Amino acid sequence: MKKVKNITLGILSIIGMLIACSSDDSVTVDTTNNDSQGATYNIESILSKFSGTGLSYEISGDRVIFTSQNLPDHTSPYWPTNNPLYEPYNGTNSGFMQNPNTISEQNLVFSIPLNPSQASNNQATSLGPIGIARNGVAFFNQYAGPNNTPLTNEINSFDQWLGHPQQTGQYHYHIEPTYLTDQFGSDALLGILLDGFPVYGPIENGEEITNADLDEFHGHFGPTPDFPEGIYHYHITAEDPYINGSGYYGTPGSVTQ
Repeated sequence: MKKVKNITLGILSIIGMLIACSSDDSVTVDTTNNDSQGATYNIESILSKFSGTGLSYEISGDRVIFTSQNLPDHTSPYWPTNNPLYEPYNGTNSGFMQNPNTISEQNLVFSIPLNPSQASNNQATSLGPIGIARNGVAFFNQYAGPNNTPLTNEINSFDQWLGHPQQTGQYHYHIEPTYLTDQFGSDALLGILLDGFPVYGPIENGEEITNADLDEFHGHFGPTPDFPEGIYHYHITAEDPYINGSGYYGTPGSVTQ
């Protein structure tokens, strides 16, 4: 009788452990697979990382307002030759062909949500500034011009830090701003898009991010060095669409120029 009782208690103990493990596992899965759907975030903690020539910001209600002269803080062959930052092209692209434009001071005003959240209707990015890098330079999308012209040939006009100016002298990055990843690291915060969600470099947790790791907007949810609890964020990758995919994950603010 005692033997049967011991067996019964043993079985009940095993069942109890299985229930406990099952309960623990479900909690772990819920936490791990949490995403940003319906969540609202606050990006105020990263604003102090934005610094550059002619760059300032202020918080106004539920917006952060960046005012930028859009002047890169690094060398380029696109500076006027009398500028201290002028430097002939010394990059690795043997097909480099300098375009006829010259970097000139701008007046860009970005009004960006301080508390970004997922949009119910996702908007496509347009030509021109779609976000701001942490040095005050504009991010552009993956197109060289109207009608979704690819960057294939335009890439040959990117300087040694992979940026260039357009016709009015507005310098910008379409792809990885290597000056920033060299300075801060390939896993660092590089800027934010107009919808308020942050942009990170091509490395995460020591691994290179590829397009296959990201959604249609070129981002995903997860922890970052600045948001250890997790946030939706974009990544720059080595292949088209580079910074952003088929639109903003959140609702974009505005930019005037």
